[in-house]
Formats: sequence, structure tokens, C-alpha cells
Amino acid sequence: MSLEVIILAAGKGSRMHSHLPKVLHKVGGKEILRHVIDNASKLNPEKIHIVYGFGGNIVKDTIGGDYDYVMQKELLGTGHAVLQALPNCRHDSKILILVSDIPLITGETLNALVNSFGEKGVAVLTSVVEHPSGLGRIKRDASGKVTAIVEDKDCTPEEKLINEINTGVIAGDYESLNELLKQVKNNNSQGEYYLTDVISLACEKNIPVSSAVSANSKECEGINNKIQLAEAERYYQKRLAEKYMTDGLILMDPSRVDFRGNLEFGANTSLDVNVIIEGNVKLGNNVVIGAGCVLKNCTIADDSVISPYTVIEDSEIGKGATLGPFARFRPGCVLGEQVHVGNFVEVKKSKLANGTKAGHLSYLGDSEIGENVNIGAGTITCNYDGANKWKTVIGNNVFVGSDTQIVAPVTIGDNVTIGAGTTVTKNVEADNLIITRAPMRTISGWKRPEKKK
Repeated sequence: MSLEVIILAAGKGSRMHSHLPKVLHKVGGKEILRHVIDNASKLNPEKIHIVYGFGGNIVKDTIGGDYDYVMQKELLGTGHAVLQALPNCRHDSKILILVSDIPLITGETLNALVNSFGEKGVAVLTSVVEHPSGLGRIKRDASGKVTAIVEDKDCTPEEKLINEINTGVIAGDYESLNELLKQVKNNNSQGEYYLTDVISLACEKNIPVSSAVSANSKECEGINNKIQLAEAERYYQKRLAEKYMTDGLILMDPSRVDFRGNLEFGANTSLDVNVIIEGNVKLGNNVVIGAGCVLKNCTIADDSVISPYTVIEDSEIGKGATLGPFARFRPGCVLGEQVHVGNFVEVKKSKLANGTKAGHLSYLGDSEIGENVNIGAGTITCNYDGANKWKTVIGNNVFVGSDTQIVAPVTIGDNVTIGAGTTVTKNVEADNLIITRAPMRTISGWKRPEKKK
């Protein structure tokens, strides 16, 4: 049988106290709903249906993708929500129904639930927790078979003592779910049509009921407020850190690193504390990332050392680079091998070839800089004329003295030496010395202005 997934994402999540739908808050830099979609996708479903409501098209516009988006115009409960999407499913499919606020659920757990029944029947994913208050309880008969799910507000005092809870994840074949959902009533304290009622109805009609128990209750915990969001974030980071360390990554303190994207890394690569990884980051062998660095959508080649508090975004760093501390690389930077960029240097949309050095206190924007160039302290490529950006081209083996301004568009040839304090406004031919500062003068008896009292 083919598999289709229905994700219930219509709720407001009022306890989040946010203008955003709950499912668009993020864990690990990714929307909660997108986590659920990605985990469900590991089962290779034929189709994913997303039921949305609160926030209108913001959910659809934010998540995008080739999914079947279905609007639940009236929020009448989870059972009603499933009925909005069920007509779009194939009649010969298995249906996996997911709540949208469990970003930590794993594909392995979902697969176990789907495989817990054959061609006909319904199944529920359960979890055993220490504090079940507020959660639906699982009722079983003497043989251990699930007979019902009772919502917390409808529990008797005896039922409240049960610590096996409903995770909100239910599966079944199309025909069974379609039959059962049409018989669900809203005669409960909430006045809603509960999806969970299909379990007791299935027992009444002798439709097979099965279950799978999650081995880790943390993966099934829903997010209803900002405290739970923060707890999910910490658990997510812990799980990723442990995976990366198992694969060989060195983390100086795994509790103080945040992964908000995808990380690839080579052998003997290390991350110090408070490093943030965003987007897609690839680190080579023997790469050292210092404390407080932020890496986003970048590639850093073997043997590079990134000193503390360096920010690298949408850039490529060559082998053996030494960068920072306190350096910033804005999008579009490409650095060759053995490049050194030191503290308080900002580089934007520029290429620095092999062996080039910019030690400190400089801005290099919209530039193409050759091999073995020395950029003195205080150098600025003046790339913006107030309306347009212009390019600076510097050849090989150029020495740029301190406090130099290079006013683009300009090209500087190979082996040029630029004296300190120079303002370059015209192209410079190779092998020349250029200097524009005025001769030094000494004025005797000059007095500084005094502040008027």
C-alpha cells in the first residue's frame, strides 16, 4: 500500500503569545512544521497534505513546497481537520496523521507505527511519561490491547493516574479512517470532534487497533509555549551535538554550540564554545573554529584556523587560512590558500588570492586582489560613490601602505608599492611607487583652540 501523510497545522497556539502561527516558530533555525515535514519525508510518502487555518496563507507562503495545502476554515477539532484533507487521499493508501508541534519526532518511530498494522486497521503512537497531566491517556484491556484514548479534561480520577499518553500521532488505512471519522461526535467538554475517538470506535466495530510505543518520550513532546520551545531547542542541540561527536567532531563544550543548519566536517576538526552554525556549512580536515564564531553557508578548507568572534557568510575559505579574531566576511568572498585576514577587517564580495594578507582595521569591498599582496592597516577600498558600487582590481605582489584609500573603479598593476596615507584615484601601472601625501611641515608656536567657558 502507498503511504500518505496528513499534518495538522491549523491551530493558533494562543499560549505562544505571538502573531505567528505556532508551527512557524523555530527549533534549530528551522520552523517546527518544517521539522515535522522532513521527518515524515523519511518514510517516502506518496503525498503530504498540510491542514492550515490560523494565520491564513502565511503558513503556506513560508513553508512552500509541493504539498497539498488544505484550509480548515472552522477550527472544530482534530477529527474535523483530518476530514478536510482525507478526500484528497487515495482510497487504497495508508494514512499517517501527525500533529505539527512535535519537531523532535524521528523517522524510525513513525515507521514503526506505520508498520504496526497491515492493510486494514488503525494505530496510535504512545509514550510513557512521568507527569501525564494535561495529556490524553491510553486505556488498555487486560490483554494489553488499546481500547480508547481519553482526553485529560474528560478523565475520571482513576484514568488520571495512567502515565501512558497519546502523542497525537495516529495511522490507519483510508477506508477505516473515513468510516470512523464520520461517526465521531463532539459531545465532550471542548465541544470538538476529537481524532482520538476513532480508537474507541474502531474497537466497537471490531476494526483492528494496534499501537507503537516511543522509546524516548522527549521526541513526542509537543510545543505549546515559549518554555517548551526553549526546552525543545536544548534537546535538539544536545542530540545533534552527540551525533556529530560520535562522527568525530571535537566540541569543547557540546552544551554551548548551536547548530541551525547542516554541518559537514573532516577529521580532527574542532569547535570552541558559543559557535553558531547556520545554513549549509562544510569544514575540511584539521579546521579550528574559535569561540563565538558565526558560520553561515560557507566552506572552509583544510588546516584553516578561524580565531574567536569571526563571522563568515556565503563565502569560500581556502586551505591554510588564518582569519580573525573579530573579522567579518560578508557574502561573496572567495579566499585562496594561506590567506591571512586579521582583527577588525571586513571583506565583502571580494577575491583574495594565495598568500595575501590584510592584518587589521581595513575594509575590502567589491575587490579582486592578487597573490602575496600586503594590505596595510586602515586601508579602504572606496567602492560606493553614493549611487553605484565599483570594483577595485589589485595585481600580484602589491604592497599597500597603511591608511590608504583606493577609490574605485581602479586597477593597480603587479609589484606596485603604495605609500602610507595615499589616496588612489587612477589606474597604476605595474612596478611603480605611488604616493600622494603632502610633504611634512612644522609650524612653530601653533596653539590648539581652547574650549570657550
